[in-house]
Amino acid sequence: KVKDVAIEEADRLKHLTSDAARSGAYLYPIRGIAYFLSHRSLWKPPTSKLAPTMTLGVGITTFMFVFTYLPQMAVMAFTNGPLAAISAALLVLSESSTLFTLLSKTFLVDDALIDTFDGVLLSKNTTDLVSEGRQVKSGSDPMAKLGKLVKKPFMKFTPTAIIRYLMYLPLNFIPVVGTIIFVVLQGKRAGPTAHTRYFQLKRWDKDQQDKHVEQYRGAYTG
Repeated sequence: KVKDVAIEEADRLKHLTSDAARSGAYLYPIRGIAYFLSHRSLWKPPTSKLAPTMTLGVGITTFMFVFTYLPQMAVMAFTNGPLAAISAALLVLSESSTLFTLLSKTFLVDDALIDTFDGVLLSKNTTDLVSEGRQVKSGSDPMAKLGKLVKKPFMKFTPTAIIRYLMYLPLNFIPVVGTIIFVVLQGKRAGPTAHTRYFQLKRWDKDQQDKHVEQYRGAYTG
């Protein structure tokens, strides 16, 4: 029975990874950077937080590599052999990313993310949608049109998310495949959170959100 479940889960993960690769969604960060750089009106919210955010990111990553890379690589050497160095590096980067997301969203960039997200929607002429979550002023500059927030969606990191992350960590002890599975599962969990604001503005209930996420599960994982 356990073997059948394992095979079924492995097959599902294989299809999910394939769908994620075909979706091309992993290119959106690059496309997002290009869009951001070509629209100067969007620069103000994030650039005002740029220095402390970059300092936080570099500090966390440096700290994690200095104090946790070698111990984790030593442990992984027993299971991953010569690939332990690569697996440990990927794990440290994932851990650093999780800590960075937790701290930056909690203390630095929450409001800037909301303003930028809404500003992009306004630049796409979706005023009616944005007005579901905040007051919208008249004008041509999308950022200048942003008024007072009516709804603020981004949730802080929850204990459940931390526990789930810790539960997935042992997967990294499986040579090569384990680290890949760990990264995919993190993408599967974190992907839909990027659209929390969108779901709120659409006024979708949990069933509608789940249906949409399931329909584009591969893309969200990517």
